[in-house]
Amino acid sequence: VQLQASGGGSVRPGGSLRLSCAASGFALDSAHIGWFRQSPGKERECVSVISRNGGNTYYGDSVRGRFTISRDNAKKTVYLQMDSLKPEDTAVYYCAADHVILTAPIATDQTSYDYWGQGTQVTVSS
Repeated sequence: VQLQASGGGSVRPGGSLRLSCAASGFALDSAHIGWFRQSPGKERECVSVISRNGGNTYYGDSVRGRFTISRDNAKKTVYLQMDSLKPEDTAVYYCAADHVILTAPIATDQTSYDYWGQGTQVTVSS
């Protein structure tokens, strides 16, 4: 089982990035997928989550209205479109899988997630 996060980079404030989380070794539609981020000296926080079939989503207060999560189960990939980026969005972004039944609620607690990707760095600076 592997999750591969990619798409990070350096952008100026107001710019955009799209992160991808590619799954291998398991059926992507068997898991809710979350994006978390962690910056130096801060706890890891839940940024966004999408349910197994894409019908339910969650966004943290700090990113709601600027980030959009989506998934393509056929391509085994989850995306995080990040627009209007701010310096405070600078962090390492991780994707994670929460293997649950189809009707399970979205979890924002990282302890609910059983597989994690390696992280991709996002830096927003002028």
